[in-house]
Amino acid sequence: QVQLVESGGGLVQPGGSLRLSCAAPGSIFSINFMGWYRQAPGKERELVATVTSGGSTNYADSVKGRFTISTNDAKNTVYLQMNSLKPEDTAVYYCAAATNGLEYDTWGQGTQVAVSS
Repeated sequence: QVQLVESGGGLVQPGGSLRLSCAAPGSIFSINFMGWYRQAPGKERELVATVTSGGSTNYADSVKGRFTISTNDAKNTVYLQMNSLKPEDTAVYYCAAATNGLEYDTWGQGTQVAVSS
């Protein structure tokens, strides 16, 4: 099964920044939109941010003004710039892509983000 490749997680102090990256393999020919989810222990998965092939973005209220989602020019890599991180941002972050229709059908393996002093 085709998987997206994530990188960039880690441990950071509150107020710090991290940048996550997610690359789609060359076998994926078209992407309608991409996004980032996160799941903290004992909590439901949360959609954090999305970006369409046209560049439109959307964010969860909890990250607005702090996180920025973007793509490269080829639209096959998505980034999540996370600033002013808080302990409640601690979670496993997953990227996802909608390659055939309007639902996410391709996923990354997940990357751990921990915000702690």
